[in-house]
Amino acid sequence: MSATTQKTDGTNVTHALVQLLRGRSYEEIRARMYDNSLGTAWWSACKTELDIRNSERLATSLVENSRVSATIRNSAEHMEKLTETLLDVTADVASVLRGVRESSRRVEIATYAIVGVAVAQLFYVAFLVFGKR
Repeated sequence: MSATTQKTDGTNVTHALVQLLRGRSYEEIRARMYDNSLGTAWWSACKTELDIRNSERLATSLVENSRVSATIRNSAEHMEKLTETLLDVTADVASVLRGVRESSRRVEIATYAIVGVAVAQLFYVAFLVFGKR
């Protein structure tokens, strides 16, 4: 029974020391841990407190990683949508440019026709003016 009582007292002491270390900095806890020999109540309390803090940090970082992952996933989906929109707009612009090229050829032919008609009318007017003389 005395071994169980000593173990319970040791656990209570370690628990009390952990509570005492709760407000201390990492550096102070590490220094105190290295100052005490392995297996002492102080060493166990320091080790327990550091393990608790590391576990809390790990849990926090996992939550943050999950949030960042969700944000990256949403951003990737948004980029896919933007890429699809850009592809559609690029195809539309290429189609418009093809239409412009065809229209420019028609305008070129129409310009030649207008110049030809204008030259023909000039000759007609010249023949009318010079023909009556």
